[in-house]
Formats: sequence, structure tokens, C-alpha cells
Amino acid sequence: MKERFYSLDVFRGATVALMILVNNPGSWANIYPPLKHAPWHGCTPTDLVFPFFLFAVGNAMAFVMPGLANHGVFWKKVTKRALLIFAIGLFLNWFPFVKYNADGALVAKQLANLRIFGVLQRIAVCYFFAAIIVHYLKWWGTFIMAICLLTGYWLLCLLYGAADPYSLPGWFGTSVDLALLGAKHMYSGEGIAFDPEGLASVLAPIAQVCFGYLVGHYIINKGKTTAMLSRLVGVGVILVLCGIAWSFVFPLNKKIWTSSYTVYTTGLAILVLSVLMYTIEFKKWTGAWSRFFDVFGKNALFIFTLSGLLPRLLNLIRIPNGTASDGALKFVSPFGWFYQNVCAKAFPADPRFGSLLYALIFIALMWSIAWYLNKKKIYVKV
Repeated sequence: MKERFYSLDVFRGATVALMILVNNPGSWANIYPPLKHAPWHGCTPTDLVFPFFLFAVGNAMAFVMPGLANHGVFWKKVTKRALLIFAIGLFLNWFPFVKYNADGALVAKQLANLRIFGVLQRIAVCYFFAAIIVHYLKWWGTFIMAICLLTGYWLLCLLYGAADPYSLPGWFGTSVDLALLGAKHMYSGEGIAFDPEGLASVLAPIAQVCFGYLVGHYIINKGKTTAMLSRLVGVGVILVLCGIAWSFVFPLNKKIWTSSYTVYTTGLAILVLSVLMYTIEFKKWTGAWSRFFDVFGKNALFIFTLSGLLPRLLNLIRIPNGTASDGALKFVSPFGWFYQNVCAKAFPADPRFGSLLYALIFIALMWSIAWYLNKKKIYVKV
């Protein structure tokens, strides 16, 4: 019988909590630097959140995959789960299906402009292909394939990129995503059609899930021993150093999810997990802090999805908020009103504080929902 590793649950829950935190500031214009993504090259604490979650997805696979040894059962369950997660991501991108136009009337959101990819869609794609790799290649083959994916992606960037293959205009992947998806179905937050969760940059994050699986497999097979933990720390340090060394020729970059970024963040994920394992599994230092994060992990995808749905839904409620320079009425959503009239006024000298306060209150709201679901033993499985 497999040992229970509570630290893995806490790690996953903490990652979900941080994903919600960084995605829901009171104002995107007022954010403390550690809570911002790197503009292009580089890696901030916020840039660790998504790769940590993919790493946690791989950890969970190590516990599940032995029960999917039958090929028929494997394809049925893995395909169903991947399609469902992808569909939820599409639903989230389209929701709430209507929006206010310039005249203040509600109009239907056009499918012709629907962004196809996003965070949940990337999770679905990475989970699907990593599961196939693990199922057919086992642990050693998975390691070899992960290395091939990382080096192969590097070669693609070099061979098919422009003069600066790691720049926004020079990266080869934008032309690939444009051809496959079309500009109207891509993210445009960089000023052009460029999708940080598109298909062209998916190879390295698939490798990240594979590494998560390998770490989970190692932990399960070695058990709660000091030798296991010390070797895990050693691997984490080596990967961090390798990621930094690789970054001199292949920069750390979340937006095109470079191979060096994958190696570096995997190493950091292993080190953080090692600290949690030492604290929880060996020293038994658990309490309110661990239960707080564990609750998020029990309904991870549901709570993350809800954290995106709720603000979008409440944006349909418009509260008068003064007038613009041309005399037109301005409106704010209930959450926006709460930020402006409560959080932003808590410490007006530094608007970043109010923005962070709003995010923390939003986290508390999501936690209360997760806590209630856990108390009632309601677990939304995907």
C-alpha cells in the first residue's frame, strides 16, 4: 500500500492559492514587483506558480498511473479528463457569453473572436501527452523523452527563429500559432497576436509534467527516508544550477516557456517540496497553515475555475461610478466597487497595498468556499 504524503497535498494547494492570488489583484496598475510576471526574459516569484502547478500534476500522475495499466482504461480515462479540462478552459474564455457594447447594451460574445488556449487548456494538453509518455515509456523512457523535448524545443527556436530567436518578433512559435489558430483566436496582451499558452511552446511544459511524475515516482518507491530526501535536495540544486547555466544561451522566459526555464523552475519546485516534506513528513510540523493550503488542493481545478468565473459573472452588474471627460456615465462591478471603496482606502499612500489587500480578501473568499466543500466532503473531480 502506498504511503500517504501530506506534503504533496499542501504543495498542490499552496500552488493553487498563489495562482488565484496573482490572477486577482485589485488593480493591475498597482502590483508589488514580486507579484508581477517578468516583462519578457527573467523569472519572478509569480513566474514560478504555473510551472509548480504542472509539476504537481506530474506528482499526482505517479499515484494514478499504476491503476491505468490496461490500455483501454488508460485511453478512456486520460482522454476524457484532458478533453473535459480543455472544454472548461474554453468555457471560461467565453463566459459569461455576453458583454456590454459601446452603447451600454448587452450583446453576445462572438465565437469568431474566442481565444482557444489558456491556462486550463495548457494543463489539459500537457497532462494528455505526458500521460501517454509515462504509460508507454515508463520511468526511464519518460526521463529520456523529457530531455529530448527540451533539447528539441531549443533546436526549433534556433533553427526557425529570426535574428534574435528568443525575442517577441523573432520567436518562431508565433507564426506557427497564427497558422494553426488564427490571430482572432489568440491572446493579444503583448500588443500583437501572441499566445503564451499556445501550441508552439507546449513541448517544454510537457517535459515539466514528466519531471513531476519522475519525482513523484521516486518518492513513492523510496518512501519517507532521509536518504530519499537528501538525494531529492541534491537533484533540486543541480537542476537549478543547470537551468541558470543554460539561461546564458537560452534565456529564462515564461512567455515562450523556454527549456532553461523548465529546468530551473523544476529544480526550485523540488527544493520547495523537499522543505515541505522535511517540515511535514519528518518533523510533523503541521497545523492551521498546512490545513489552509490543503483545503485548496482538495478541489484544485474547481476552485481555480470558480476564481475566474465569479469576477466575470459579477462584471455584468454595473454600479454607477461617476462620469468620463466626455460626460458619459462610468460603471464599476461589485468587486471593483469593493476595491475602490474599501481596499484602496485602507492605505492610500501606497495603492499597491490596497491592491494586495483585495487579492488576499479574494483568496479568503475562495478558501471559505473550498473549506465548506471539504467539510461537506464534496469533491469535484475532473
